[in-house]
Amino acid sequence: MKKNLFLFGFMFCSMIVIGQTEKKESWYFKLGGSYFLQTAATEFPTVGGQSALSTVYVGGDLVSEESVTGSFGEGFRTSGSVGYRFTDRLGLEMGINYYNSTDKTMVKRVDDGATTLRSVGQITAFDLAPAIVFFLGEVKGFETYSKVGVIVPVHGDLTIETNAVAGAGVNVFSKDVIKPNPTVGFQAALGTSYKLAKNLSAFAELEYRNFTVHGKDKETTEFTVNGVDRLNTRTISQIHSNYSDRLDSNSNNAQFNTVDTSRPTDELSSYVGISGLGLTLGVKYSL
Repeated sequence: MKKNLFLFGFMFCSMIVIGQTEKKESWYFKLGGSYFLQTAATEFPTVGGQSALSTVYVGGDLVSEESVTGSFGEGFRTSGSVGYRFTDRLGLEMGINYYNSTDKTMVKRVDDGATTLRSVGQITAFDLAPAIVFFLGEVKGFETYSKVGVIVPVHGDLTIETNAVAGAGVNVFSKDVIKPNPTVGFQAALGTSYKLAKNLSAFAELEYRNFTVHGKDKETTEFTVNGVDRLNTRTISQIHSNYSDRLDSNSNNAQFNTVDTSRPTDELSSYVGISGLGLTLGVKYSL
């Protein structure tokens, strides 16, 4: 990550120097929609004390078990960008993106052919994406370019919904919302635009992005039994959790102490990956 930030800073300084030798300033604006596929899968963190496993039981006996892996890098994104072109070849662009991942099963248990526990996660996020753009020249109305930059999430969360069968005719549903710690990611893209009119172009970009999100805290926002709200029956320690890199004798955790139900539970910090390869299509308006 430090290497990526150093590279970004070096390229930004180079852009300023070169931009002082060639003058063709102009502003442009872009609107686009994207779909990303995940490019790397890691094991999901634990959910409510349940390990990221898919298990099958028959007659109460465990007959199969496998790790549940994946990434929240698959999903849809809408974006708007404003760019400033310093020269024929170099520009700076700021993207504002809203991302909505596809649902991912994080924990699953099947008993005698029926699913009795399933936890599904989804990430939504707003981010800022500053990038340096390298314009490679125009041929027959097509202008190819590349860009490299960083991703800075400014708002978002991981929502996990769990449906479980706690006994005969007892169905339990819970919804947990995990807030992240600040992080920075990396992006790189190769694109082309095609001039439709004097100031209007269509564009397409193939983009790779990669960043990791660490949990900050967790809150249970919904808890029902057979459809009846029972959140008020839960203690503060059951509703709220704080994440940290280390647990010890000072932690409010059942492995080390008797849990103080009037305080949030302390849990080990977990992380999820959001790496993906996506295609963006949109329009560009140049001043």
